[in-house]
Amino acid sequence: MKHNKSVAEIKAYLSTRDVSEQELFQFKKDTRKGVQHAIVQYEKQQQKILAMELSFQEMMRHEQSLYDQGKEYVAGVDEVGRGPLAGPVVAATVILPKDFHLLGITDSKQLTKEKREFFFEKIKSSAISYAVGVVDNIEIDRINIYQATIKAMKQAVERLDPGPDHLLVDAVDLPGLSCSSDAIIKGDQKSISIAAASIIAKVTRDQMMAELHEQMPVYQFDKNQGYGTAVHIEALKQYGPTIYHRKTFAPVKDFLG
Repeated sequence: MKHNKSVAEIKAYLSTRDVSEQELFQFKKDTRKGVQHAIVQYEKQQQKILAMELSFQEMMRHEQSLYDQGKEYVAGVDEVGRGPLAGPVVAATVILPKDFHLLGITDSKQLTKEKREFFFEKIKSSAISYAVGVVDNIEIDRINIYQATIKAMKQAVERLDPGPDHLLVDAVDLPGLSCSSDAIIKGDQKSISIAAASIIAKVTRDQMMAELHEQMPVYQFDKNQGYGTAVHIEALKQYGPTIYHRKTFAPVKDFLG
């Protein structure tokens, strides 16, 4: 059976809307190869959307439980930049509205640069509140990277307005808080709020490292974000550390004059 729409029209129809079971049943009667291919692609896309929806609902589980307990402002907290040889450690915290719904959000490390930047803007425009904390390489060398991470996270939390009723933190116990909190191992894969914070932190730090690259391009900070790639290590050998390198980190300290 041939449908009265052209193959191109059916492809466009399937790509722009949710189709009822009755409509899909009618399209499946069309024996044209182009239509059958379009149906296969449509069903794959629907399966992908369903999987993302199920993932989103699972990642909302911690937040929903807290909402059910009467918590209004649940903040996710995450950091990026513990391992690099140069640049700051950056933490972010995000309070999302209860009705927040954006499929595809997950740990920033699992997203492409384009996806991260897309979600970065969406999160900022949707959030009830978000904030960033930054601790530079000099302070990292002074107090160590773990303490610097705690400091950056606390900075971000203290800058939230309105402040949080409860914190969901990626893997770290934050001491001395004015609200309750939970540390969740691999939280950026298990909590939408933490995943959102990881995206804010990652994109913010990447932008900062891109700015440093403009000052000293030989280290390729725009590509490696300060991590110890082969190009970065070779630049350290040839030119030595910059004022933005972490002097207490190996192998940076091996290249100090």
